[in-house]
Amino acid sequence: MSIGAVVALTVGAVFAVAGLATYGYKSLKRRREESPGFRLSSAEEAAGNLGSLTFSVLYDKCKQTLLVTIVRCEDLPAKDAHLGSSDPYVKLQLLPEKRHKVKTRVLRKTCSPVYEETFSFYGMRPAQVKSASLHFVVLSFDRFSRDHIIGEVLFPMGETETDDLLSVTREIQPRQFKVKNQNRGELLVSLCHQPAANRLTVVVLKARNLPKMDVTGLAGDPYVKLYLQYNGQRIAKKKTHVKKRTLNPVYNESFVFEVPPNEGLHQLALELLVLDWDRVTKNEVIGRLELGLGRGELADKHWQEAMNCPRKQIAEWHRLAE
Repeated sequence: MSIGAVVALTVGAVFAVAGLATYGYKSLKRRREESPGFRLSSAEEAAGNLGSLTFSVLYDKCKQTLLVTIVRCEDLPAKDAHLGSSDPYVKLQLLPEKRHKVKTRVLRKTCSPVYEETFSFYGMRPAQVKSASLHFVVLSFDRFSRDHIIGEVLFPMGETETDDLLSVTREIQPRQFKVKNQNRGELLVSLCHQPAANRLTVVVLKARNLPKMDVTGLAGDPYVKLYLQYNGQRIAKKKTHVKKRTLNPVYNESFVFEVPPNEGLHQLALELLVLDWDRVTKNEVIGRLELGLGRGELADKHWQEAMNCPRKQIAEWHRLAE
């Protein structure tokens, strides 16, 4: 039987939760209680003092249903400096499938929201539950811009028995990406200049050895954005399809850019961004590449060959940079 999981939301299930806290967390809580206007300093937030998340887990073997209740968060940092509070909500996805994504409602103007919302994941066999991990991301809603990521909690289900109700409290960790100081991989790109038609055809062929992007340690969902630049300004953009769960995506997608008349390629450049698509949070840049004159030895050589050999596809591998 395949997972075929249908995610259903049942609001209002209340479980008794035993709070687990370190001394440091209790200290933060005490400071907030003693000072109603207290909010974490930027230094404390940077140090990882992001509050806690409490949730409950129960597995019903007879119904092959995993029940996850997001109970509450406590002592979240205030993302609204004026009000000294946040508008928090929690997103949850079940790994390694990365398909079952749910979220709580937004609670306004609070740093200690109580949700008590239960999510049901159907069609989960015991072996699948054991190999799964719960990935929580705590965010603060922003009406005028992208929502702020407060932090995350990763809970491997293999750590515990789920036949009985399990109540868990975990400190929220900073959102982590493991790309720094790693090889960002390579991108194979083909260029073809058609001077008579004032066109530049770019084929994004494939990428290889892309890094794993986040704390889950899973292969990402990469795609490529392309920007044509004229005198340093972006004048056109394209993007590939997303390739799911791979560090070596194959695209073979062709894009045609209109070149300003009588300009050739001398004043143009091509910027390519490889990103990791994420439905839960902001898409993260894996690496970038710029092709054009003065953009580095290999980029310069590739661009020059496209200029010198019109109507011919010139393909090169390029190392991605930060």
